Amino acid sequence: MKDYYKILEVEEHASDDDIKKSYRTLSKKYHPDMNPDGAERFKEIAEAYEILGDKTKRAQYNTSKANPYNGTPFQDIFNSMFTQQNPNVRHRKSVPDKVIKLQISPIDSYKGVEKTLYYVRDLGCNVCNGSGGDQQQCTTCNGAGYQIRQFGTGFMVQQMRTQCQTCGGKGYTLIHKCYYCDGRGTKPNSNEVKITLPVGVDSGQYLKLQDLGDYRHGEFGDLIVQIEVVSKDGYEKINSDLIYNLILNLEEIQKEKFLIPHPNGDLNMESPKIFDTSKPLRLKGKGYLGGDMYVRLNVKFERTT
Repeated sequence: MKDYYKILEVEEHASDDDIKKSYRTLSKKYHPDMNPDGAERFKEIAEAYEILGDKTKRAQYNTSKANPYNGTPFQDIFNSMFTQQNPNVRHRKSVPDKVIKLQISPIDSYKGVEKTLYYVRDLGCNVCNGSGGDQQQCTTCNGAGYQIRQFGTGFMVQQMRTQCQTCGGKGYTLIHKCYYCDGRGTKPNSNEVKITLPVGVDSGQYLKLQDLGDYRHGEFGDLIVQIEVVSKDGYEKINSDLIYNLILNLEEIQKEKFLIPHPNGDLNMESPKIFDTSKPLRLKGKGYLGGDMYVRLNVKFERTT
């Protein structure tokens, strides 16, 4: 297990302010723009602050660090929060996950930002307390929610358990439906949650937020936030590379230098001797976490005749 305190050069009892101060100092020192050889160190620093900068994650990390062979390693927990795997493959709960998509810009991914999500989730009805109304034990399955059916005779008898068709597997039927939720036991409610996206987050990754999904039968499901990085303001993201589409007119292509907008400040780039729009220009180390930036040259002009 990585020692995030050592990576951020702080003591384990360091305050939140000390951790934040050390992160700012180190990230500036090892940022690829300032230190071309610091890409890997910068990535480690960002990962460490993602954990220690969040009180909940820091508490989980401390517990896992103190008991490295007890339960799930914290690295697995961290990987499960932002991963390329399909979030629908495994379900810890019987309640289906609530999946929402979050579109962010390439610049959001470059800087790592805090986002407030607004979505609708089902919560327990406060009139019937989630019961749906007055209940009566299902007489077909005697409250089991399923029935056993037998097939064959003699030594070839087989049994199959099937969901009770009368109660739909609930084990009860409603005598009187709740007027407020019409027997569903839940009502849609607006909800909001703040999340912090790490630097370099990419399309296909997702964040799993426990117990922030829908309510069903006394249990809360999880909320899955799927990330999608969409092109904006001329920027694109391809893996760890930042792409910028530069549009020039006939006068600008004659200049010796171009001004390239960059999240950390405008950059000056020398104009190529051979102007070829089919080949993008490369700015080494100006992409995501040590990746490169590529500038696509586009010429736009209006004919006078």
